[in-house]
Amino acid sequence: MKRYLVLAEGYSADPHYGKTARGVMRYGADPVVVVVDSERPGAEVDGVPVVRGVAEALAYQPTTALVGVATAGGRLPQSWRALLRGALEAGLDLESGMHQFLGDDPELAALAYERGVEIRDLRRAPPDLNVPTGENLRHGATVLLTVGSDCAIGKMSVALELDRGARERGVQSVFVPTGQTGIAIAGWGIAVDAVVADFIAGASERLVVEGARRGDLLWVEGQGSVIHPHYSGVTLGLYHGSAPHFLVLCHQVGDVHIEDHPEHPIPSLSDLIELHERLALPARPASVVGLALNTRRVDEEAAKEAIAAAKEETGLPADDPVRFGPGALLDAILPRLNSGINKA
Repeated sequence: MKRYLVLAEGYSADPHYGKTARGVMRYGADPVVVVVDSERPGAEVDGVPVVRGVAEALAYQPTTALVGVATAGGRLPQSWRALLRGALEAGLDLESGMHQFLGDDPELAALAYERGVEIRDLRRAPPDLNVPTGENLRHGATVLLTVGSDCAIGKMSVALELDRGARERGVQSVFVPTGQTGIAIAGWGIAVDAVVADFIAGASERLVVEGARRGDLLWVEGQGSVIHPHYSGVTLGLYHGSAPHFLVLCHQVGDVHIEDHPEHPIPSLSDLIELHERLALPARPASVVGLALNTRRVDEEAAKEAIAAAKEETGLPADDPVRFGPGALLDAILPRLNSGINKA
């Protein structure tokens, strides 16, 4: 078992850019024993102590340093170099989900070799990817994909919560990781946003085919948003390549436009449902079977009101499975899956 030291310099309190750290803490099989952030020594993140630097972190006996941030553009600032060197010099393996592959850095690679440790770039795609073969329509599993009104609103967390809840009910359920944080949590997967555009659908097919070998019900981690001005291409490639039977639509309560892009408004929930269902492959129609609301910005009473309003607007089951647990959504979704679907 790994013991993670999470590098979260400047972002340990940030639920957006620090989402890799938080995701691994809450859902990973391997424990996070310490977080490094020189701006918040003495604080805690989900009960894990925050220290100033790598030297102090070694007292917690970590085995692996994880880059716990997801910066815009997937690159680390130059100031992080000392942190990375420090982790390798301390004899720790290093895992990173950046688009900037640390294993290709001559200095860091040489240092890792010298210390006998490994650099693992979680976003590095397999070299033999291609376009889909049609296996995404022929495997025997039922596939649900989380889709969303924006990036970083909880699509991964929703898939993880629903997967965990389904497994607790005895279902052969599998979380299918499609991004760097999901890979760190599950120990397998492909980061589809690092794949050549032509092969995103092929990579997504490979993931669901592998998932079907592991279980009967697949919860595919969504990426981006089809209405996002930057990342919609990844979202659509994942949608068509994974060929889901059903969708769970995720939305953050209170959001009216794409984050940092006020010129890109978010449509109503009803319009988002219609849009996503129309975008399905003709060979594999997909319907939205539930709404997963992220209510972290409002109190519990307002959260329940937003959930009730979403149900009223759409006629679909809705809840915040992170805040209130996945039970209510699973109560509504699982009977529909068991009622029989056309997998052809």
